[in-house]
Amino acid sequence: MRVYLDNCTFNRPFDDQTQIRIKLETEAKLYIQEKIRDGTLELVWSYILDYENLANPFEERRNTIQNWKARAFIDVDAGLEILTKANILREIGLRNKDALHLACAIAAKCDYFVTTDDAILRKTVSFEEVKVIDPLNFVRSIFHDNR
Repeated sequence: MRVYLDNCTFNRPFDDQTQIRIKLETEAKLYIQEKIRDGTLELVWSYILDYENLANPFEERRNTIQNWKARAFIDVDAGLEILTKANILREIGLRNKDALHLACAIAAKCDYFVTTDDAILRKTVSFEEVKVIDPLNFVRSIFHDNR
């Protein structure tokens, strides 16, 4: 199963963990990372993740996130196909970088696009090319306990 984690998902463990939603999403994100490490999930990386991460002013965060690139199954580069798709995605109200992330996930034929961004989640509720989902619901729906 192929997954794309956007920049806000990668940054979730660095957010204020006193908020229960953030704490739960962080735990789910860490579980997803565990599944990437053990080969259950294939991580997709992209040039827009590089771009956003390089702009992170916090060196520890930037380096921690960048290390995940080495575990990526696919690294999507910029191209006309990505830009064309991103322009179409902007028509549903996505911001430029968000549209580029989602276009990269589609180009890599991801099964899931994992985000903590409420605006992306709202605008892609009925999206069909890739399932857009938050980390907690991803873990709940994919790795639920079948007892």
